[in-house]
Amino acid sequence: MNQQHDQLATLHEIRSIMDRSSRFISLSGLSGVFAGLFALAGAALVKWHLSEHNIVYRDTYTISLNWNTIVFLFTVAAVVFMLAIGSALYFTHRKASKSGQRMWDSKSRRLLINLAIPLAVGGFFCAVLIYHGIIYLVAPAMLVFYGLALVNGSKYTLSDIRYLGISEVILGLFASVFIGYGLLSWAIGFGVLHIVYGTLMYYKYER
Repeated sequence: MNQQHDQLATLHEIRSIMDRSSRFISLSGLSGVFAGLFALAGAALVKWHLSEHNIVYRDTYTISLNWNTIVFLFTVAAVVFMLAIGSALYFTHRKASKSGQRMWDSKSRRLLINLAIPLAVGGFFCAVLIYHGIIYLVAPAMLVFYGLALVNGSKYTLSDIRYLGISEVILGLFASVFIGYGLLSWAIGFGVLHIVYGTLMYYKYER
């Protein structure tokens, strides 16, 4: 009985090693924390801009936003995205260096491709929404497509990302129904959830 148990434990360990060898595991939880902080700062800027122009977010589906406001929203989103990517590259490179792993290899390429496809489609869809003036669905769409990207990419990296992706999708669907909570949902999804996820991943894999 003990011999059989040891054999099963050995097989489980071998399977775990093979599974980890096929996944990109150098993602750092700190990159999630910083991405969340950048997102919260971006949401605060958007809230401030809307307040300065006497725009209530829940009314964006009944009014047409001027071009300056649209450009401001796009700029904030772009800056938050670039800062998040920058922090992800920095902390991932630092973690990979400490563990003696390569940051760019076949595993990271597979991860990037599977993340990029849903993100690219989502970016195009959001551009179409902006073109047609359907601004109030942009935040929910960003959450949904980002969540799908995480679920799709979770097969090639830490499986915990799958749960973050599912949470983002659910939050995006909620915001698509309850329009007035779009900005709040965006802040929770890209801000709070990233900080919570990043913190958990840091203490689980890097401490």
